[in-house]
This record gives sequence, C-alpha cells and structure tokens, in this order.
Amino acid sequence: MDILRISGGAPGRSRAVAFGDFAWAVATSPAREPDMAAQTRSALAVIEKALADAGSAKDRILTATIYITDMALWGDMNTVWNEWVPADAAPQRACVQTGLAAGCLVEITVLAARKG
Repeated sequence: MDILRISGGAPGRSRAVAFGDFAWAVATSPAREPDMAAQTRSALAVIEKALADAGSAKDRILTATIYITDMALWGDMNTVWNEWVPADAAPQRACVQTGLAAGCLVEITVLAARKG
C-alpha cells in the first residue's frame, strides 16, 4: 500500500499524509495576523484543503489537537472552530498551550478517515 505525501511550503514536512483509510494534516495560518480568530480561520482553511487533497473532508475528522500560545485566547479559537466543524460530525479534540514559532498563535493537527 502506497503512502500519499502532500507537500507543504516548508522543507522536510508534508502538509498532509494519507495511508490506507486514514489522512493526517497539520496547519498554521499562512499569514501572521495578530488575531487568534483570524489565524484559526486561516489554519482551518489550509486543513480543509489538505484533507480534500488527501481524499477526506472536515466531516470525517476523527481527532484534532489544537496548540495555542495563550489559553486566554482559547475562546476566540473555540468560536471559530465551532463555526467551522459540522455540528453532527464533531471529532474528539484536545487543546494544549505551548510555545510556537514567532507570530504563530495556533497550530492544528487532525486525523481523518478517508472517503471510501
């Protein structure tokens, strides 16, 4: 069985990887807006495109991990997430505060089932 690797903009990393029935994707915002909601919205758009390229979709996400730099901004991220994720297909999700690259407020990783 072949592994599908979808290139991203950074050397040494893939934007998405698919193997068998599963697809993994990761994203940060392509722009470093100073606003958590804007960065979350941009990162989710990248995730959505990566999943489509890997043969999946946001309604097939099984689990997500969201890394944010400041838990005080959790509500802004969560509002955007809840607007984006289908209400009837909400995945298991964790949110973790951590350090990220300069100007980056949020990074999102997902595991999704591929379309059969």
